[in-house]
Amino acid sequence: MDFEIVANGLNFPEGPVFMEDGSIILVEIESGDITRIWGPDKREVIVHTGGGPNGAAIGPDGALYICNNGGFEWSERAGIKIPGHAAKDYSGGRIERIDLDTGEITRLYEEVGGNPLKGPNDIVFDKEGNFYFTDHGKTYPRHRDLGGLFYASPDGSMCKELDWGHTSPNGVGLSPDEKTVYMADTLTGRLWAYDLAAPGDVTPANPLQRGRVVAAMPGLQYFDSLAMTAAGNICVATIFNGGITTVRPDGTHYHTAFPDLLCTNIVFGGSDMQDAWITLSGTGILAKCRWDEAGLKLNYNA
Repeated sequence: MDFEIVANGLNFPEGPVFMEDGSIILVEIESGDITRIWGPDKREVIVHTGGGPNGAAIGPDGALYICNNGGFEWSERAGIKIPGHAAKDYSGGRIERIDLDTGEITRLYEEVGGNPLKGPNDIVFDKEGNFYFTDHGKTYPRHRDLGGLFYASPDGSMCKELDWGHTSPNGVGLSPDEKTVYMADTLTGRLWAYDLAAPGDVTPANPLQRGRVVAAMPGLQYFDSLAMTAAGNICVATIFNGGITTVRPDGTHYHTAFPDLLCTNIVFGGSDMQDAWITLSGTGILAKCRWDEAGLKLNYNA
């Protein structure tokens, strides 16, 4: 895939958001910054959240909503940045709201049903103005906290658990008709689907599972964040087999390679929604290319 480098030298970029002026807002997980990028020669840090800002989305009020994983320990191998266990100064998982005009940060959720959030990861808003998000869990030298899928309101008044007990929930997205929520699980390389009877109301796939597996990758391939296309395909950033794996709703899939083992996110934008920005996190690059189909326009922007 041919691409251009929009920005480099980023501190593990993820969570790209396409803005109406053509800029990209993304998180830099390692430095704890929210950064806006117009091109190779223009960028600015909007705010420093600390912890580990991860997934990001614009809400119905024009604010930026952040999944903050609380922070990682970091290492480097062969010039590639690698996130690891919970940071020594791990500050707890949370959902944050950022006023883009003032930079004010408000913590909306730090626990659900009395259970603390461990590593919120990705977020998507529905047409109702509420959002789905994943909690990736957290790893430690000898054990791992599990994670799940949640549904919440942007005013801090409602947050409920839809599913829990997954190894490492990561990317989340809604089908064009918003009748299905897709969730990528990192360490298992599986893409899950949750059928919705109503917003935030999952119809269990069977008596033992709330979701159903759409696709599972062969060999060692990790799934990261995802974005939907207008046709309803799911573009999942893929680790180790660096690139984007496009999964159709029937489970068939194909791969588009990018030169970074830690390819973590994709977002669509532009006048025809066929411009795609990809975060090559291991090498600190935001890349841009033309995609082979139009992405799904998100419900809110600013």
